[in-house]
Order: sequence, then C-alpha cells, then structure tokens
Amino acid sequence: MNTLATLDWVVIAAYFALLLAVAWYVVSKKKAENSEDYFLAGRNMGWFVVGASIFASNIGSEHVVGLAGSGAADKFPLLIYELHAWVVVLLGWLFLPFYVRSNVFTMPEFLEKRFGSEARWFLSLFSLAAYVLTKVSVTLYAGGIVISTLLGVTFMQGALATVILTGIYTVLGGMRAVVYTETLQAIILVIGAAMLTFLGLDAAGGWNSVVDTVGPEYMNMWRSMDDKDYPWHWLVLSSSIVGIWYWCTDQVIVQRVLTAKNIKEGRRGSIFGAFLKLMPVFLFLIPGVIALVLKMRGELEWATPDRAFPALMMHVLPAGLRGLVAAGLMAALMSSLASVFNSCSTLFTIDIYKKLKPDASEKKMVQVGRIATGVVVLLGILWVPIIERLAGGTLYEYLQNVQSYIAPPITAVFLLGIFSSRINNKGALATLFSGIIIAGIRLTLEVTKDSMTEGSLIYNFADMNFLKFSSFFFLYCVAIAVIVSMFTKEQDKKNIAGLTLSTVSDEDKAKNKASFNWIDIGASLFVISIVVWVMIYFS
Repeated sequence: MNTLATLDWVVIAAYFALLLAVAWYVVSKKKAENSEDYFLAGRNMGWFVVGASIFASNIGSEHVVGLAGSGAADKFPLLIYELHAWVVVLLGWLFLPFYVRSNVFTMPEFLEKRFGSEARWFLSLFSLAAYVLTKVSVTLYAGGIVISTLLGVTFMQGALATVILTGIYTVLGGMRAVVYTETLQAIILVIGAAMLTFLGLDAAGGWNSVVDTVGPEYMNMWRSMDDKDYPWHWLVLSSSIVGIWYWCTDQVIVQRVLTAKNIKEGRRGSIFGAFLKLMPVFLFLIPGVIALVLKMRGELEWATPDRAFPALMMHVLPAGLRGLVAAGLMAALMSSLASVFNSCSTLFTIDIYKKLKPDASEKKMVQVGRIATGVVVLLGILWVPIIERLAGGTLYEYLQNVQSYIAPPITAVFLLGIFSSRINNKGALATLFSGIIIAGIRLTLEVTKDSMTEGSLIYNFADMNFLKFSSFFFLYCVAIAVIVSMFTKEQDKKNIAGLTLSTVSDEDKAKNKASFNWIDIGASLFVISIVVWVMIYFS
C-alpha cells in the first residue's frame, strides 16, 4: 500500500489552515452576542448553507467505515438507509412549518409546547445521554480506524487530535462557525470521494466489469421476506421509522434547518440537503464494491471491510489527490463531531440551564453553552480509551442496531402529535417512558442472550430480528399513545394552537402556501424520482 507523500501533507496542511481561517473569521467578524446567534447562527442562513450543513452533519467517517464496508461485504440491503432523501424532503414540507411557527431552539422545547414540561425533560436528558454514548463514540471509533490507516499514527493519537481541534472551533464560534466550516467540508468531501469513485471505476475496468465480477445478485438490495438478516418488508418499515426520527426530529439535523432566515429558505435547504443525501450511494458504497472487486482480482489487500475505503484510496489515487481525500475524510469526522458538540451545548443550555435559571442573561447563556461544549469534548476524550479496547468491531456493529430501538417511541410521539390534536400529554408520556423501558430490556437481553436457553420465550424475544422488533415496537408505541389519550382528558386546543394540523390558522396556512412555488415542488419530485430509480436499479 502507498503512503502519503510530501505533496499530500502539503494539501492536508493547506486544508486545515483554510478551515481554521474560516472559523477565525466567523469568531472575529461575526461574534455571537446572544443565544440565538450562538446556537442558531442568528436564524439568518440561506438555503445553500443550510443544505450543505445538513449533508455534512450526517456524513461522517462512520459512513466511510460502515457504508463502504457494507459495499465490500454482503450487506447491500443497508443501502436503503442512504435513500432517506425522501424523508429529508418530508422535513421541509411537513415538520419545518410547525417548528418555525413554535419559534423553538430545540426539539425538546417543541415537545414542551405540545405536551408539557415532562416531555421536554425526558427528551433533553435522553438525547444528551444518547449523543455522548453513541454519536460521539461511534464517530471517534470510526475516525480512529480511518486516520490510523491514512496517516500511520495510532488510533489514540488520531482520535484525540481530531476531537480537540473540532472542539476548539465549536466552542469559540458556536453554530455560525459550525455551519460555515461544514459547508467547506461538504465541498471538499464530495470532490475527493467523487474522484476516488471515478478513478476506482477506471482501475476496475468500468461499471460493467464491476458488476460482472461480483455478479448482479450481489447488488440486489431486496432480500426475500424469509431472509434471516434483512427481510425486505421489515427493512422498509424499520428504516422509515428510523429515518423520520433521525431526519425530522433529531436535534443535530433539525437545528441546521432552524438556522434558516425563513420557512422558504429552510424548505429549500432541506430539499438541497436531500439531493446531496443521494451522493453517499456513489461516493462510499460503490467504492466499497470496487475495493472488493480489486481484492477478488488480487490487486488490493485489506484485512476487514472496514478498511476497504482507505485502502482503495491509497491504492488508486496519485499524490496530492490522496491528501485531498484524506483531508475530506478528516473533514467528515470533524463535521459529525462539531454537529454533536453544538447540539449537546444547545440542548443543555436551552432545555436544562435556562429552565433552572430563567433569568440568566444572554451573555451568561453563551458562556454556559461554551462550557457545555467543553464538557462534551472532555467526555469524548475520556471515551477514546474505552473505544480502543472495544475496537474488535462488536461495539460498532451493536450500535448500528441501537437507533432501531431509540426511534419508535420518539417517531410515534412526534408524528401523532402533529397529525392529531387528540393525542395528549399523558399519551405521549406513557409512550416515551414505556418505550425507553422496553428498548432497554430488549438491548440488555440481546447482549446476554448467549446465556439463555435456546428456544425459550425470552430467548426468542432477544433473538428476534431487530428490523422486525423495531416495526412491532413502533405499532405498540402508536397504540399506547392513542389508547391512553382516548381514556384521558383532551388538551385545551388554545394551548396547542398552530402545533397540530387541525389547529393551524388560516393566516398561517396562507403564509405557508406563499413560501413555496413550482420550483420547490419540482425539485422535491426530482429527488424522490431518483430515490425510486435507485431502488429499482439495485433490484
């Protein structure tokens, strides 16, 4: 395998110098004076920056490790999770108007306005714990693999350097620094990965040669209903539930759309982000397949599918381009971490500190936000040795299932809360609290199922396909929310005006209708048509 040349190091250094220059400009020229500016960039972002920020927030080095690894292994059905562009479109058309009308900073804040303070506290604490223990840890784990492969440093050195550098510019610049640097990172990542795909296909003899080598069945994302791992009907249901939770209710993603100057820019940003979301199929999955083809031909070696993308990069790219793509991969890692850092800061400051200290000044809230970010950075650093000890792959594989257990109760509460004013706070709380208990039981049993008697009822529950479990779990959450709400007192509709479909005023409906035109509709249909085409092509 080739190593990074002097020119590669020059390109990497130039990239990081440019990144820090952008962050420094944001800090010195556009200093955050209040909480809205620090956490939501003054709600003044245009659609291009919003869309690029959505894309960069989602795409992390775990995509390079996980998605390319899926292409290099026999896990092509996981492609469906990268076809959630239609859900990003749904964010702009369905969810965003409600979020903007409620004038919220965070998703827990929205739940409070819809269901009461208990729902806000639940989602705030739950989200903070989930971010620190899953998003930060998974990103660091995947980044450690990539950086150690590219730069020849240890896992610990690469992860520590990246988390510290990301933390510095996130703490100083807040959301404005994050969205501007994410825009730069998205451009670098797309250019670099596109070059790798193009040159990789050339090295493999073209697309037809790739398909002939692995066989057309290898690229079929639709397995039979009896498939043990990825039955297509449970895959579609579960992935949709997870998609709505992640893209339409998760703080990290929605916070990007809330930075827009108005609904029109936010919707167009989500549509642009949806278009960009289609790229990972070609930027990461296909290179994984190419790496497999070259390995089958004896032209490339890699120990595990996780190493496929960086191994292909070092094999086919010339000096200079290797440095650019390496910079892009590190940019992806930093984007994911920066997004989580800032969202954790926002959740803690707005949903916890402000509730405890309602009279806190704007300046004090920004200071607390910076301290909260620093604490998350510290927790991420402390988590690095734990990840390294568990780097055998079990942690990463396990965490891929976690979102299927987290998503159902939150997705059910948000969807029902918007579609029906009859769903009340008691129904929402019953769903959230019972849901987290069931998810915790399932995860515990799944980890310990090897000690159970095979064939027993409890073993079958623990061993149930996670896609099937997630789908049934969602139906349970919907049923609990509806039943409890029907048998308890209805909420006063004056208190939830504008937060459900039936309580939106005619004036707000008119404003929303005036915020889009045929261009927005056409662009949305274009994105959805591409999703359908990819699903048909890989069948």
